[in-house]
Amino acid sequence: MYRHKLFEAICKEEDLTLRDLVKDFVDDEIMPVRQQIDDDDEHEIIHELLQGLANLGFLRAIFPEKYGGSDMRSVVSLVLSLEEVARGDSGIAVALSCCLWPFIPAIWANNEAVLDYFGPMFCGDDLKLGCFNMTDPGGPSGGGGCDIENYHLQGRKINTRAVLDGDKWVLNGQKIWASNSGVADAYCMVCTTDPNLGDEGIALIYVPGDAEGLSFGKFENKAGMAADRNTNTYLETVRVPKEFRLAGPGEDAKYFHANLTVGRIGSAAMSVGNAQGAFEAVLDFTGDRAVGVTTKSIRDHSIAAGMLADMAIGIETARITYLSSAYRFDHPEEYGEIYSLDQLSYGSIAKVYAADMAVSVTNRAMELMGSYGYVRDCNVEKYWRDCKITQLWEGGAQLGRFDVCRSYWDLPL
Repeated sequence: MYRHKLFEAICKEEDLTLRDLVKDFVDDEIMPVRQQIDDDDEHEIIHELLQGLANLGFLRAIFPEKYGGSDMRSVVSLVLSLEEVARGDSGIAVALSCCLWPFIPAIWANNEAVLDYFGPMFCGDDLKLGCFNMTDPGGPSGGGGCDIENYHLQGRKINTRAVLDGDKWVLNGQKIWASNSGVADAYCMVCTTDPNLGDEGIALIYVPGDAEGLSFGKFENKAGMAADRNTNTYLETVRVPKEFRLAGPGEDAKYFHANLTVGRIGSAAMSVGNAQGAFEAVLDFTGDRAVGVTTKSIRDHSIAAGMLADMAIGIETARITYLSSAYRFDHPEEYGEIYSLDQLSYGSIAKVYAADMAVSVTNRAMELMGSYGYVRDCNVEKYWRDCKITQLWEGGAQLGRFDVCRSYWDLPL
């Protein structure tokens, strides 16, 4: 009852309805095939699952109604459903969310050129993938990596350059690690017109997936998250209309920082979903098996019960933390502008805590299941492999902690 009332205070009825719709899809469509996903080299199962979620209206949801979307603006709605998808498979959740992530800034900025071009495509019947491509590789003079996401470096470490040539932006550089890279139909490239300008130089520029001069390396062979494809992206004199820049000097930086906050809240939600899936699996396992000199199930022994309790405590507190952060983001009139350091701090609290929690929960689940936890058929090892990267991406666990600190005191760079 407590959780139900608390959810009612944060989530609207339509949020819970969408969550329940996605939950049914996860139980009916993802769970029966989740152990096949890592071996789906051609991404046929993955494509089918993403198409199924698109058929539910998930991809078009954030776009304005004139393109066929639902004009959804609530981050609470978005991340509550992402938790459910991640309960089924984190990689599917990431691939799905990163179709939406590039276009959130375009909707905030009301960039009609971008929305007119990509909106009908992403609101159509056929699955289309998006990519928010921000991280550069590190160079001999530094830059790249988590420096891109560092709020206080203000874009000075971005290496990918954008130069205005008449009515076209010309892009040159290299990007790494972006979700859906190499397979996306649309890219939002985080660039700089001049790194010395700081935030004034940050430029978010949209690039069609078939743009001339855009090429890709091989897909990364990762420990988990098979449904989330990552590769090097190369931009060699890529030309796009000047209207495909998001908003202009200074404004692009604001929306970039705000989008990082959304990414951290979403990462927290997906971590909770991953941990929830592992918890449900180990709860069933420990209830079905007896151990010791009695016939008591594993979970009825105090040492195991205590471990399960700690797992449940972590999941529930991480869930309410990410929902609280999402609620704050949805109400900037009360909690500050969406691009503020305070908003980033609360999103970082949610992400750091939930990601650490998911790693801990999946480790404990493995311990409670013993060797069975290490076997693919028992589900838990996949949650264990999938959740670690969430702790590492978007600047990593320690940059997230720095961003928390900086909202409380002026921490030096």
